[in-house]
Amino acid sequence: MLYPLKFKPVFKDKIWGGQKIKTSFGLDFSPLQNCGEVWALSGVSDCQTIVSNGYLEGNELNEVLDIYMDELVGERNYMQFPTEFPILIKFIDANDWLSIQVHPDDALAAHRKIGRGKTEMWYILEADPGAELIAGFTGNINAASYLEYHNQKKLKDALNFEKAGKGDVFFIPSGRVHALGPGILLAEIQQTSDTTYRIYDWDRLDGEGKSRELHADLALAAIDFRPVDSYRTTYRQNSNNPVALVKCPFFTTNLLEIDSVTAQDYSELDSFVIYICVEGKAVIHSGEVAVSIIKGEVVLLPATTELVSLIPEPCFKVLEVYIP
Repeated sequence: MLYPLKFKPVFKDKIWGGQKIKTSFGLDFSPLQNCGEVWALSGVSDCQTIVSNGYLEGNELNEVLDIYMDELVGERNYMQFPTEFPILIKFIDANDWLSIQVHPDDALAAHRKIGRGKTEMWYILEADPGAELIAGFTGNINAASYLEYHNQKKLKDALNFEKAGKGDVFFIPSGRVHALGPGILLAEIQQTSDTTYRIYDWDRLDGEGKSRELHADLALAAIDFRPVDSYRTTYRQNSNNPVALVKCPFFTTNLLEIDSVTAQDYSELDSFVIYICVEGKAVIHSGEVAVSIIKGEVVLLPATTELVSLIPEPCFKVLEVYIP
């Protein structure tokens, strides 16, 4: 019988990585000097996370999917994603600017035979004073004006900079140009895809004095130039009740801020549920199984889960993710 699953994280060395993953989660578990990313839950074929608890310990995520199929992900999800778990969860520590980049949508990715597109969202766990990120453009930009800015090396003048603070949420659909700035630690929820088109990398050189590869030509067809009223997602906190953050075809994400024992009923959901702890700690009870979760950890509830009890110690915040 399936049970709440925990996983061994995969650590990624990035040129822009820092120390927050080591220091802010209360776990000195990163083997890297400067860790840029933790892949906390991944079905990406060459970088899967491995179960760390219970009788499935040692199995890769997609191996569990292969064995349990719709019991793990739900009937509708299994029909659409029979071989690869559809959601990728990361923690990102930006100690420097990440490249300005864009992700293709599913249609363009399929046309280019590179798997699926990438829509994602960010939940800011920590931000240094004055920290900024980039989301979209400022003003009305089209392909011609974008190319003019790019060719004149003035792309920054066309980009929308946003202040970032703890608890902020930014939805980054495929096609939206974006970048993280220094001093930000966040949780990222995204489609299972590792396709990124770098547009500009701040003229940065790696340890060998080389520039990273750019994909300006490939990126142009992926960019969505349509303006939006606000690039920041607004919400109101509500203790012990789910607060909707993002709902899109690829995932739904709610925020649960828990300070007393709370029950969650998933019997009618027909989807797995991912808990991403962003603050505090708790114990999750499902049937006769209990697992702990602390800041920086992820627990996967299989689609067969009906009722869980969340017991805060003494309080915690968790992102609740599933596919609608």
